[in-house]
Amino acid sequence: MSEFVTVSEANKVVRIHLNRPAKRNALTQDMYAAMTTALKDADARDDIAAVVFSGEGDLFCAGNDLGDFLKHGELKSDSPVFQFLATISSVNVTVVAAVQGAAVGIGTTLLLHCDLVYAAEGTQFVMPFVDMGLVPEAGSSQLIPALCGHLKAAELLLLAEQFDAVKAYELNIVNKVVPVAELEATVADVAARLAKKPIQSLRISKRLMKTQPEAINDRIQRELVDFLQVLSSPETQAIIAAKAKR
Repeated sequence: MSEFVTVSEANKVVRIHLNRPAKRNALTQDMYAAMTTALKDADARDDIAAVVFSGEGDLFCAGNDLGDFLKHGELKSDSPVFQFLATISSVNVTVVAAVQGAAVGIGTTLLLHCDLVYAAEGTQFVMPFVDMGLVPEAGSSQLIPALCGHLKAAELLLLAEQFDAVKAYELNIVNKVVPVAELEATVADVAARLAKKPIQSLRISKRLMKTQPEAINDRIQRELVDFLQVLSSPETQAIIAAKAKR
């Protein structure tokens, strides 16, 4: 585990907190490994309703620590960064993010794999991959055009234009922009609301939303299979019984 990633749990919610403010929460390979472990552990438990990502200090994440990456040598398909991306893109547990200050590179692209994203007013986003002689990462070359169209995506990925929280909201990258002082309370409220919901239904609903597009009749049949699964669960039966008594 990494000393720069703090993992905590309370009331059915796991928080993964980037805690490296001296380096603007830039991510190392050890930090990726710690985040992957925390995500997998939360996803494996049937009593966790959500995972919340947050960052210490006045900046969410400055991207990758390039010095640390160079120290570890050549990146391979099983490197911690790719294990993290494979995990965050495939977990069924609901993932929430609280973003403040700035989100650079992976600080922005990891948000594309979150289900709910809340940004503080004044937060700045940028994906400077082309400017660094690199290419888009974390599936952003597909996800950004899907969110905001090819022309806007070209501004963000080819021109590497910086954009603020209001623009991120307009581009469907964040759910809501709130005052800095209200960010923590806003995300805490969202997490508490998720924790009150049937966890199995939450996870299956997310999985359905992330399943590749298919013929509508095929999707109806897929939903029916999942509907019958949750309908038979004790939690759902208890909810139905309680509503029937009203």
